[in-house]
Amino acid sequence: MNFSDIFKKTVLEKLQAGELTTTSIILTIGMAIALGLFVYFVYRINTKTGFYNKGFNKSLATLPLITAAIMLAMGSNLTISLGMVGALSIVRFRNAVKDPVDLTYLFLSISVGIVTGAGLFKLAILLCLAFAMLMMLLDLLPILRVPCLLIVSGKDVDIEDELLSYAKEYAKTVKIRSRNIDKRGVEWIFEIQTGKEKELVKKITSMDSVNTVHLMTHDGNVRF
Repeated sequence: MNFSDIFKKTVLEKLQAGELTTTSIILTIGMAIALGLFVYFVYRINTKTGFYNKGFNKSLATLPLITAAIMLAMGSNLTISLGMVGALSIVRFRNAVKDPVDLTYLFLSISVGIVTGAGLFKLAILLCLAFAMLMMLLDLLPILRVPCLLIVSGKDVDIEDELLSYAKEYAKTVKIRSRNIDKRGVEWIFEIQTGKEKELVKKITSMDSVNTVHLMTHDGNVRF
């Protein structure tokens, strides 16, 4: 008995014995669809981006179904599995993922499809629930340092010391990031950390030499 005969006896016969039934296919597809919809709603609720991409979210919902179908095909026939490996090796994704959290959701959808296609339904359900709870918990955790940008335009450069005194009165830290001077006046950009935004803006606005006051709050990205 040569190597080819041993391979056919030990591998091919086992794969043929594990033929798919209609019930297992329907159950796997139904579970993949249900978990894909779960991922869809979790991403829709937790996303904090200004521009919600519904197309990307739809792809997250369909990835578990596609991946589960591939897993079923690869597990039932060796020839199909080798063909799948060759076909998937030439796939190239051109769109860059801008948010690292979106990449995490992509891995989640693919992982759910793999686990579901392997028949581990309990593990797939627990994976989705644990991921959703962890994302909500991490979203609730506060950021220790929350910087804001205070933009003030005034008529006279001599009011800078007064602005600094007001800013230090209502903010923990104050740093001047920019000074722009032209014929119309002066514009300052301060980086501050404060929990009294309304009081600070009201105080600076009451100054006679101040034209406009803008306060840009934290967007979730902190540089340490």
